[in-house]
Amino acid sequence: MSRTATPAPSIRRVAIVGAGTIGASWAALFLAHGLSVVVSDPAPDAEAQTRARVQAAWPVLKELGRVAEGASFDALVFEPDLARALVDADFVQENAPEREDFKIDLFTRMDALLPAHVIVASSSSGLIMSRLQARCQHPERFVIGHPFNPPHLIPLVEVVGGDKTSSEVIDQSIAFYKAIGKYPIRLNKEVPGHIANRLQAALWREAIHLAAENVASVADIDAAVSQGPGLRWALFGPHMTFNLGGGAGGLANFMDHLLGPVQTWWDDLGAPEMTQELQRKLIEGVAAEAGQRSIADIVHARDAQLTALIKVLHR
Repeated sequence: MSRTATPAPSIRRVAIVGAGTIGASWAALFLAHGLSVVVSDPAPDAEAQTRARVQAAWPVLKELGRVAEGASFDALVFEPDLARALVDADFVQENAPEREDFKIDLFTRMDALLPAHVIVASSSSGLIMSRLQARCQHPERFVIGHPFNPPHLIPLVEVVGGDKTSSEVIDQSIAFYKAIGKYPIRLNKEVPGHIANRLQAALWREAIHLAAENVASVADIDAAVSQGPGLRWALFGPHMTFNLGGGAGGLANFMDHLLGPVQTWWDDLGAPEMTQELQRKLIEGVAAEAGQRSIADIVHARDAQLTALIKVLHR
């Protein structure tokens, strides 16, 4: 990675470009840590939805002890005009639509408006920063800071720069995310989808294959994760999980005794074709799993259970 960015000053004012569920969740987290936050989104209903989402997130943040003394969700400033929203920003968290052409244009415009030292972090779930920053005069200050939804609850942030991102900007971004209670991980190279989404996609592909082959219902396939390995994955990732599976001998022992069977599972993994029929089967299956619960009901239950889990894991 090339070019050295001017060191960023202390971050006190954050501009959130693009609201939606991710932007609003970021806003709630930044506000809870006492930062000055301005949100910019041109959609006519964006302000009302953003304020409602931030207010809804606040009780959970208080329950987790993440609201600084004097912090208030009422301190949020909404500014639909991008140029005005970026005035005096120390850090920008971008959450615009996941379209490469749209983001390239947006990054070019922000680059022209911001002082050279201001870091611009993108919440992009899978785009390549090297392409997004290509037209910018100060590409060294652009970085991926991909959160997991909802950002005010899930600690993970995937941080990776493009070819022209400076190493200082990556370091500063990681330090900033740590300072607000996130768990940033550093990617050594760019890959589409980063890490966590690729892992999710790999698991989902096999779950779809199992449903397509009628091995089990959609609900039971989901339960095979949530009521089994998913509980362990809340504590450890796959490498450490299998390290523990090897007993006192650890991962080396696991590989000695079980790598052969695991290889046969890998060889048998599916690559389903997402036909219209299969898509209908999955949609009907997840509807049956949801039952009478609305999306809002499920989200509320998810966040309540996530809150309880986070309190246990981080006490």
